[in-house]
Amino acid sequence: MITRRRAREIVLQLLFEEDLHPTRDDQIAKEFLAKRLHHHQALVAFAQSLIDGVRENRPQIDKLLSKHSANWAIKRMATIDRNVLRIAAYEMLHGDTPGRVAINEAIDIARRYGGLHSGAFVNGILDRILREDVILREDIAPQESKA
Repeated sequence: MITRRRAREIVLQLLFEEDLHPTRDDQIAKEFLAKRLHHHQALVAFAQSLIDGVRENRPQIDKLLSKHSANWAIKRMATIDRNVLRIAAYEMLHGDTPGRVAINEAIDIARRYGGLHSGAFVNGILDRILREDVILREDIAPQESKA
């Protein structure tokens, strides 16, 4: 059974490649995505929305990651960690995935594909984003709509 986690892992592969080779053919990436997800329409759409969302919001996401990663510039982060963080931050800020679910998925993927301390690194940054940016934004939004 193919799952959303598998879709995230394939998105990670594509974003990793894009980090290293930004001029790659987008059509080849779409074909790779569809093939790896066995042309499961809902998962392909989910994965494509993650890729597109991370691409469109990368400056905002990277700024947020920099803000919450004490003494770690985005370029100094391991490529796997950086892209796991980008996917999860996008899901937390713009997706319909609950924050804790996005964090748990990111930790598991970071542990599987990253280095020895990737899970803890990813957890620390995403937890700060959830507490300081996502929850705060949710608390402020209802008050703004009443005004």
